[in-house]
Amino acid sequence: MTGDFCPINRIEELITEGNYETIFNDFLPVLKNSSLALTNLECPLTESGQNINKIGPSLKASPHVAHALSFAGFNLLTLANNHIMDFGNEGLESTMNACEENGIDCIGAGNGLEAARRIFYKSIGNYKVAILNFTENEYSTTSGDYPGANPLDLIENFKDIKEAKENADHVLVIVHGGHEMFNLPSPRIKKTYRFFADAGANAVIGHHTHCFSGYEVYRGTPIFYSLGNFIFDYPQRHGLEWNSGYAVEFKVNAKLDFRIIPYVQCTDLPMVQLMDVNAKIKFEKAIKKLNEIIADDSQLSAEFDNYCQKVKRLYLSYIEPHSFVLLHYLRNRKVFPSLLSNKKKLLLLNLMRCESHRDVISTLLDNRKVHG
Repeated sequence: MTGDFCPINRIEELITEGNYETIFNDFLPVLKNSSLALTNLECPLTESGQNINKIGPSLKASPHVAHALSFAGFNLLTLANNHIMDFGNEGLESTMNACEENGIDCIGAGNGLEAARRIFYKSIGNYKVAILNFTENEYSTTSGDYPGANPLDLIENFKDIKEAKENADHVLVIVHGGHEMFNLPSPRIKKTYRFFADAGANAVIGHHTHCFSGYEVYRGTPIFYSLGNFIFDYPQRHGLEWNSGYAVEFKVNAKLDFRIIPYVQCTDLPMVQLMDVNAKIKFEKAIKKLNEIIADDSQLSAEFDNYCQKVKRLYLSYIEPHSFVLLHYLRNRKVFPSLLSNKKKLLLLNLMRCESHRDVISTLLDNRKVHG
């Protein structure tokens, strides 16, 4: 299991040149020796130039990326994330076609909700493994007969976990969600992932935050709150958080044993590299601290409140009403136009429907928690 894979900038150049070995470097044996290797494809693979109307960046990469992934040993991609529909139906269709042509399975998105909810089954040795993929609700999710990603919906997710449990020995739930550049789960996320464990998941794996988080073993179920970036070359962001991550390797027996494989990615060199001894020591120290915070509900809540204070000015600017009585009077009589532009409507919609954005907004608007 690896985290967010977004093959842009220097990585896309290497793929165009066919220089795959440079990209995956000493991580290649880890992938090629796996019965099942998967990553989260953080962008559609398409040549389309028509991106959807949304707030935030629209990401894409060439369909040739699927060949690079196949070369590396990946045979399953998770598509339930907030970017897979950045280039609409055409982008999703192009992605799935490119994967099919290269012998790679996809889950987490499809031409409608039923297809997006499809459970992936794989026999490994004497055991059958089921994998499910959900994402928090932003611009990509579907709720009907139109293309999109499988949404976080606790009732429907519960049903799918139960179905998978009836048909497999082990159920792995992969969730795309959380707060970008915050290396801890919110209290809600901790409850949600534990709920999936109580529903029958044998492991829960998260990504989306672009930095690694800690993990816990809850009632025998390992929960990894974020693996961080796997390969995401983004020059504007450099440092321990963006450029470090870890993979999780499961050994499938009567129970799921696991080991963590830390790496650095896209620093001075456009590649993924296993951590050396000194880097591993720092990484293990950081993980231990994160795990201690996750284990303590009061400390985790305090850390999330601190995070909300750091992003307070940004989020309150999103919802600033710019409103007063005279303005309402003039607007109702069509003397003054509405200040709620289509772009503002898109922003507000995303803040309301995305679970992690709501976490922050509700915390900041709670008079018991707001400071000033």
